Amino acid sequence: MLIVDSHLDLAMNAVEWNRDLTLSVEHIRNSESGMNDKPDRGNNTVSLEAMRKGNIGLCVATQIAGCVKGENLQGWSSSHQAWAQTQGQLAWYKAMEELGEMRQITSLDELNNHLELWIQNVDNQAIGYILSLEGADSIIDMQTLENSYRQGLRAIGPAHYGKGIYAHGTNSIGGIGSKGKELLKKIEELDLILDVTHLCDQSFWETINIYNGILWASHNNCRKLVNHERQFSDDQIKELINRESFIGVALDAWMLVPNWKRGVSSPESLNVSLENVVDNIDHICQLSGNSFHVGIGSDLDGAFGNEQCPRDLNTIADLQKIPKILKERGYSKSDIENIMSENFIRFLRNNWK
Repeated sequence: MLIVDSHLDLAMNAVEWNRDLTLSVEHIRNSESGMNDKPDRGNNTVSLEAMRKGNIGLCVATQIAGCVKGENLQGWSSSHQAWAQTQGQLAWYKAMEELGEMRQITSLDELNNHLELWIQNVDNQAIGYILSLEGADSIIDMQTLENSYRQGLRAIGPAHYGKGIYAHGTNSIGGIGSKGKELLKKIEELDLILDVTHLCDQSFWETINIYNGILWASHNNCRKLVNHERQFSDDQIKELINRESFIGVALDAWMLVPNWKRGVSSPESLNVSLENVVDNIDHICQLSGNSFHVGIGSDLDGAFGNEQCPRDLNTIADLQKIPKILKERGYSKSDIENIMSENFIRFLRNNWK
């Protein structure tokens, strides 16, 4: 079954973790033997080969570089430095395009052409990617955002962790302010997709109240199941459903089960599995009354590896286990296809001009 993943930090892994994603997951793990500079060394789950093996033919791939010090991903001291970092990440995506490993998708025609090529099942087919910016701190001004759009940027999240330049993100409290309002206006003007993932509650609702453009939550789970402000409440999820949005469910263990302690808990000790992922999918389907608004936004290797993801997932190719779990829970074939790819594709076809 074709799978679309609405959130992967591919360039971050390539440029900052120094992983050659054209190689196998096993090869990358072996190359990191003995390294301990990052907690997920030797535990990676993602490579382009593994994505092909799992028939993950399309993804949202990020640029990421913040200006918030002391959070999970160390921030830069200025927007200009963060911008330079995102340009390095973009250069990697372009290099992958030149190798025939990836294909940038920026329009409806390109989307349809890519899906047709992927369906033909050619060996070593290029993986399609839609470029997204996770956290907007690297946007120096609105001209910078226009430049990013010309480079192929098609989605943007105003904040990541902490207090950003344009909004407050995870583990912070506050609104969007005048700069945030200016950013939202430009996002709407450019017909970019606004990614509300990581917005704290106040910034989320302020954004919802003034932004009239298209939006999604690329990798966000349910607060009903894990009570943390990183997750969305039922009211927030219902608001996204009412706005005909798409919500991608993430596979980070601390977002799947309560009481996860970083560096202490393990997927085995808390019995974290793909069943927990499906719990979140099912909760969103129950809130919407159908299977039309949810999909997979795995966030795999988003600064964590298989030490902090479902115990029954070795590589990203194991996302193919999810359809079977959904079927066992009574989901029909069309429901499962909606969740694994069609909802995402339909969202783009409905919103891209």
